[in-house]
Amino acid sequence: MEVIGVQQKFAPNSICFGCGPANKDGLQIISNRIENGLYLEFMPEQHHQAFPGMINGGIIGTLLDCHGNWTAAIALMDEGDLDEPPCTVTASYSVKLRRPTPTDTMLCITSQVKSIDGNKVEIELLLEANGKVCATGEGLFVAVKEGHPAYHRWN
Repeated sequence: MEVIGVQQKFAPNSICFGCGPANKDGLQIISNRIENGLYLEFMPEQHHQAFPGMINGGIIGTLLDCHGNWTAAIALMDEGDLDEPPCTVTASYSVKLRRPTPTDTMLCITSQVKSIDGNKVEIELLLEANGKVCATGEGLFVAVKEGHPAYHRWN
């Protein structure tokens, strides 16, 4: 059975480099629901390297940013009992690179909703490879309204 992630379900035409299903050159992450968050498995490719065998920190940041943003959108959708998630954008995020992240293994990224305050959601993020924590992060994501440049980006 094929797994359809939240990106594919709610934004199949998105061109975002990190999470856009329609960006053939992007990372095309597939995030799925877990209790109080989302879960993502991502297999890096050789062109994601910073140096032999290890992933570039920018790729790690993009994975955490996009996964966190979708976690916030789904949390707001659930909180508001909506049929689809509101368009959310990153207000701020930080990443701690805890150890080099290998390219030859599946990366497991877990996000958890820390808090929701109106249209703002705080998210905690964890990236593991081979059972070891390689990066952690946190972010603040906000739902935007009509008139914001990103408002229709998922359509």
